[in-house]
Amino acid sequence: MEPTREKVDVFDTTLRDGEQSPGASMNTEQKLRVARQLATLGVDIIEAGFPIASPGDFEAVYQIATEVDGPQIAGLARAREADIARAWDAVRPNPRPRIHTFLATSDLHLQHKLKMSRAEALARAVEMVAFAASFTANVEFSPEDAARTDTTYLCEVVEAVIGAGAKVVNIPDTVGYTIPEEFSRLIRTLKERVPNIAQAVLSVHCHNDLGLAVANSLAAVKAGARQVECTINGLGERAGNAALEEVVMAIRTRPDLFPFTTHIRTEEIYRTSRLVAEMSGMMVQANKAIVGANAFAHEAGIHQDGILKHHATYEIMTPESIGLPRSAIILGKHSGRHAFLDKVIELGHQLDDAHLEAAFARFKALCDKKKYVFDEDVQAVINEVVHRPSDYYVLRFVEAHAGSELHPRATVRVWVEGEEREATAEGDGPVDAALLAIKEAVGTDTVLEAYVVKAITGGTDAQGEVTVKIAEPHPPDQMPARVISGQGANTDIIIASANAYVNALNRMESWKRQRSQTATPPRPLGTTP
Repeated sequence: MEPTREKVDVFDTTLRDGEQSPGASMNTEQKLRVARQLATLGVDIIEAGFPIASPGDFEAVYQIATEVDGPQIAGLARAREADIARAWDAVRPNPRPRIHTFLATSDLHLQHKLKMSRAEALARAVEMVAFAASFTANVEFSPEDAARTDTTYLCEVVEAVIGAGAKVVNIPDTVGYTIPEEFSRLIRTLKERVPNIAQAVLSVHCHNDLGLAVANSLAAVKAGARQVECTINGLGERAGNAALEEVVMAIRTRPDLFPFTTHIRTEEIYRTSRLVAEMSGMMVQANKAIVGANAFAHEAGIHQDGILKHHATYEIMTPESIGLPRSAIILGKHSGRHAFLDKVIELGHQLDDAHLEAAFARFKALCDKKKYVFDEDVQAVINEVVHRPSDYYVLRFVEAHAGSELHPRATVRVWVEGEEREATAEGDGPVDAALLAIKEAVGTDTVLEAYVVKAITGGTDAQGEVTVKIAEPHPPDQMPARVISGQGANTDIIIASANAYVNALNRMESWKRQRSQTATPPRPLGTTP
């Protein structure tokens, strides 16, 4: 039987500390959407804002407290009666409201910011905690800049505020100064030296200025903290806060080191991350742990081969565990045959060895031109290889010139059944010039019936897919006996057009030879092979 795991409360401050990130402000409607998703995610406490900061902030906290079910709703307040009363008015509609009040305790803050002595700060903290406790028993106190506060004095403050009614005491690393070993020692010291520490939940709030917010938070949990304050995507002032998704998934992924549990529904993590990014305008970096675009993406051929054999070879958690349907096999220049074949099968194709080898070679050539190769690109490659007719004509070279002061001109070299021919032509544009040059090199009298181009994927490096339709010469007032289509794809639209035209010419030549050999009547007018 598995031993019972202690619960760690998750206190989300995305709507308060996270929103203080420069450029991350949200309006009331946006905050409500995020708060509802945080409730779905399963956070224990939502710090909805700083009610006295502005009428808009008060209204947002009040609406969240009124309309969002499940989590406790907290409002932040300085250690001032006006702040605390305002916070209470904002959170009181919630069934489990919390007042979170704070006062700096480090000598640096006391001397330069508050102009207070240690004794004055201690007295203020006790008085304001007691004032908050007159509204609700659910009071949290934070000694701001605790990580740089004298340890003996910090122990005095923590003992005193618990005595005054604080049920949660939060130890902030306000400026991200501490390191895990040091912070762990501080939490253990508080557990050992504060006589009434068992009467309150010990919490931590870590900033990421040295990139250690999550590491410090986890070290504190191992040392005895049972509430972690964090934000979605690690939002927060300066370098941000401990990222909720990283803390939670570390606990879930390493139960051997963290014998704890949370109430977070991890399958909602990705959805929550995307909503916060959308509402705040703060996009998630691609290599962000857990929720970044590359977190479950693999491009290196060795990694792709391993993942396809067993996900645990290169993934310590499953994408499904955070709400993603599957890992992303990113096709690119580092991808190997195994990953390419897996994608071909996923797209519904079965290629013989020769076609697979030809398609893989074309894929690799495309990778040198594009940063990412999408499903549509692979489909175009397969179409070119599988549906490619006999190569009576092979395009070997295309060069086109055009500009505002130049007359469009193109030169091509085409293998015509083993003989290389070169031709140059002018046209209405570089595409027209290239097709006319091919027509001259091949020596065909076919008529271009249609020309269509579209982008296969988005982005400036997208492949253009060109479809051309050609026919044998026919009177203008009559339908052609046979219309032949050809396709080509390339990041260069002129090359794509030339490939499509040569593809159509090969099909036309193949059809002509079959017709002469079998003397089969032509297909109905307007049909394609």
